[in-house]
Amino acid sequence: MAEVRCDKLFRNARLLPCVSGLEIVDDSAIAVAAGRILFAGALENLPKEFKAAPEEIDCGGRLVTPGLIDCHTHLVFAGTRATEWERRLAGATYEAIARAGGGILSTVKATRSASEDALVASAFPRLDALLAEGVTTVEIKSGYGLDVDNEAKMLRAASRLADARDVTVERTFLGAHALPPEARGDRDRYIEQVCKEQLPAIASRNLADAVDGFCDVIGFTVEQIRRVFDAAAEYRLPVKLHAEQLSNCGGSKLAARYRALSVDHVEYLDAEGVSAIASSGTVAVLLPGAFYFLREKQKPPVDALRRAGVPMAIATDANPGSSPFVSLLLIMNMAATLFGLTVQECMLGVTRNAARALGLLNETGTLERGKWSDLAIWNVESPAEIFCGLGVNPLYRRVWRGR
Repeated sequence: MAEVRCDKLFRNARLLPCVSGLEIVDDSAIAVAAGRILFAGALENLPKEFKAAPEEIDCGGRLVTPGLIDCHTHLVFAGTRATEWERRLAGATYEAIARAGGGILSTVKATRSASEDALVASAFPRLDALLAEGVTTVEIKSGYGLDVDNEAKMLRAASRLADARDVTVERTFLGAHALPPEARGDRDRYIEQVCKEQLPAIASRNLADAVDGFCDVIGFTVEQIRRVFDAAAEYRLPVKLHAEQLSNCGGSKLAARYRALSVDHVEYLDAEGVSAIASSGTVAVLLPGAFYFLREKQKPPVDALRRAGVPMAIATDANPGSSPFVSLLLIMNMAATLFGLTVQECMLGVTRNAARALGLLNETGTLERGKWSDLAIWNVESPAEIFCGLGVNPLYRRVWRGR
């Protein structure tokens, strides 16, 4: 067997592997070969064959964590919905605006009119803002096209972002996001189109890594989402779900039956839903940006999720209407201050648990042998300092696959 040689060595690090808790390993090193971690731990345990690498990086005693993961975004879109925010400030509800033809459908109109090149160009500043805060993996959903050509256009744009930047992009098909105007109110017929036309076209072009849906009072019913999940299974695509954001429709229990990667939002998740996702291993993705921006009152059942041992992830939900934020550090702060998550829960929520929510825990999310060398190096003494302040970015260096 050929000897594995270390081609890059990060020395003088204070390592936060995020494997379980927030245990910091002082005077540590990370040995890397071809972008993969060969060793991560105390320098005294570094195998001698890794001690002389062609390239060495002195971390200066800084804290080194896994690269951050934003596991729920709608980063590709056109247009703005700032006027809707102004209407909500005057008292209109998100649901009322959506039912009047605003909300998601206003972004659908703008996105359909935009070229693929325009979508890519408009998404770059949003993506770059995330990367500047140490994000190395980001999920990007479609869902503003709502027909074959425009959903494919969005997912191609997401792929192009990954080609142009040092970042891992997971693409999620969200055809069951809203009802397009041409459906004339017929939700069942539209879901049939999602299952029989959109999803087969997307899958045949290898444009999606997962399938999502919106199960709520202004979205789709449990039965309609079940049909989407069955169609996804035909193409061996994992599923996830926007569920229990505005009401308790039972979407989380459906997601659990299909062993979904994640259920996202979950403000109205009940005890039965908590039990169901705990049994299935599904991750609860909390999205405090939308809670804050929509001025919601119902918080997700964090205590119940803790007691049940449900892994919790955190994400920006970056989108033009309900969470126009591209700062994962801000979202971590919101998760702590608004939802009561601990510093440990916040850190694991954007590393280990976020990787699990994307089905990528074997590849990234913790600093362990065999995983990608995705790192964030911070000018901080403690993990709390990473997201304690607002408007402060303590990132020193970002590393994606060893680069």
